Amino acid sequence: MNSDPSVNIAIPELPEAIRGLKEISLNLWWTWNSRGKNLFKLLNAYLWKESNHNPILMLQMISADELGKACENEYFMREYHYVYDLFKVYIDDSNIYADEPLPIAYFCAEYGLHHSVPIYSGGLGFLAGDILKESSDMGLPMVGIGFMYPKGYVRQFMGADGWQNSAEEPIEKDVAPIERVLDEEKNHFTIQVPFIDPPVYASVWKINVGRVTLYLLDTDIDENDPWDRQISSRLYTPDLNQRLRQQIVLGIGGYRVLEELGIEYSILHLNEGHPAFALFERVRSFMENENLALEEALAKVKSTSVFTTHTPLQAATDVYNFDMMSASFRDYWEKMGMSKEQFMHFGINPDDPNAGFNMTVFGMNLCDHRNAVSKKHCEVATKIWSHVLPESTKEKPAMDYVTNGVHLPTWIGDELYTVLVDALGDKWDLIQDDSALWGFVNDISNKRLWKISQKNKVTMVNFIRERVRIKYAKDGIDPVVAMTEGVLLDPDVLTIGFARRMTAYKRPDLILHDLDRLEKIVNNRDKPVQLVFAGKAHPSDIEGKKILQHIFKTAQDGRFRGRIAFIEDYGENVAKYLLHGVDVWLNNPQIPMEACGTSGMKASLNGTLHLSVPDGWWPEAYNGRNGWAFGKEPSDTVTDAEALYALLENEIIPLYYDVDNNGVPNHWVLKMKEAMQSIPPAFSARRMMKDYLDKFYIPISKNAQA
Repeated sequence: MNSDPSVNIAIPELPEAIRGLKEISLNLWWTWNSRGKNLFKLLNAYLWKESNHNPILMLQMISADELGKACENEYFMREYHYVYDLFKVYIDDSNIYADEPLPIAYFCAEYGLHHSVPIYSGGLGFLAGDILKESSDMGLPMVGIGFMYPKGYVRQFMGADGWQNSAEEPIEKDVAPIERVLDEEKNHFTIQVPFIDPPVYASVWKINVGRVTLYLLDTDIDENDPWDRQISSRLYTPDLNQRLRQQIVLGIGGYRVLEELGIEYSILHLNEGHPAFALFERVRSFMENENLALEEALAKVKSTSVFTTHTPLQAATDVYNFDMMSASFRDYWEKMGMSKEQFMHFGINPDDPNAGFNMTVFGMNLCDHRNAVSKKHCEVATKIWSHVLPESTKEKPAMDYVTNGVHLPTWIGDELYTVLVDALGDKWDLIQDDSALWGFVNDISNKRLWKISQKNKVTMVNFIRERVRIKYAKDGIDPVVAMTEGVLLDPDVLTIGFARRMTAYKRPDLILHDLDRLEKIVNNRDKPVQLVFAGKAHPSDIEGKKILQHIFKTAQDGRFRGRIAFIEDYGENVAKYLLHGVDVWLNNPQIPMEACGTSGMKASLNGTLHLSVPDGWWPEAYNGRNGWAFGKEPSDTVTDAEALYALLENEIIPLYYDVDNNGVPNHWVLKMKEAMQSIPPAFSARRMMKDYLDKFYIPISKNAQA
């Protein structure tokens, strides 16, 4: 199969004059283009809100009469033609790396792209999504492979007792920006995953991410038995047998999809160990299709593959016992001419050789190019995997690093984007990683920047209250729970946000360590403070759920007067409101447990100041003027809580409330400007992808040519 026809049957027939709306709605380009978003809002602002900013659902909801009237609206049609032309020019733009043999196949278990496609869990997924978006913007020839997850992740519902309840949120394929990939007979393209008995089949869908295509595998189809249909149902299933099968389908099945679609590439990039079986499939492919001997095929795979690790813990990797591996791969290693011992050796951790087949060890053994996701994480990962990694040389470290970055157009607030265009020019995004460019942030008046910040906070508070209203209208709500979920938040109060996965090492409740002292901070008559928490615990993480319950119960405590809130069902949409709306972004994991973290980068881009322990990316970014740092390694809860409270009391709170006659805290705004100047260029996805090019992609391609 050499072509990639595809179809989405959910979008109704549109008038010829605005038929391009279908193309735009089926490409996530619009999600990071402000005029693309505003075009749908201009069509019908109410339905845009009711559809939760989902253009496909909106086009299903809008009447034919209204579409006809839009075609007669001169202002709308002028904007439509402008946006559609922008879109076509973007999509058809020549590939700026066309002269380099750089096709990259990027494999990841999750992608955070937009809330209309819930195929993500957290930071790993949003990083992968930002990599696809930035590759599109830069013209890098990349193709993505992942899973559909028809049952999505989980919706979070908090009980009045503060215990997290979970419910599945199936992907509504008929209102999502996904398309069926069709075979030559116009049937839904389906593959048989090799070497699984009884056979397992996966149908293939695609998402257009600008100029990059993401292919998603889905085993929830009629050809499979019920047990097999569940393989791709949800992220990170706790059942090890099913997880192994899931990773076989992702790695080996994903590789087979690219083969049968005729998509050729020169570099395989694995984001974590979940899809690492693609490495074995690549070895098999080189042996069969290029007649290479086993050792030659292994050498070629190693020299052209990149493995990115995100964990600072050996215990956090997937490990499968040898009996499970034997049951699944006996025919596979025989087909490649390996013995069982040879095959298993690739995944054996020398620190614990009897533990089983370790996916991270496997990825590191079969990839000569390995990277951590921050400088500090590289030091930690090199140490914990020292018995796996080869010796470093002056020319090539055993483990390199590419510090994560964020896709700036996706995460910047719409109004702030307009201000940046005024200050930096309308082509700022083309040179967004140039630190000199961001010096023009100083030309923005303090008053204007502060006004946007406060407007964003009002928008955030209104959004939180509206969520509670909708919950009340639908199911009713206990008044105490309504207070806990933010209806009493005050947009005039210094607001600290903590939003991320609720798990023990991230210490979500560190700031609650001394409630008596916190009460004095929160209820200071002249300089009050409020806290906004959000985040999900993994369904099987009981300790994380207990921490979440502690936060929820504290928010219900009347002595805090509604100034502590927990926002239910954290996801991409909630994240944007919080990132833009809070004043301070809090991050306090146990050092050195944070591999990188990216939410603080997104916050700083929007002028929200980062308050963090020196872990992950923050040691590379903190300059003493662009946020705050507290805590030392090794982490100690009592000491770190004391340092946090002292910093709030002595510096952060006084600085925020030190205002001039116009109500502007000029010294605070100067700190915002410093964050906006120093962090976005250095921690953008543009800089990150240039690092991947310089350190891995281009050298691999040159070696392949040689």
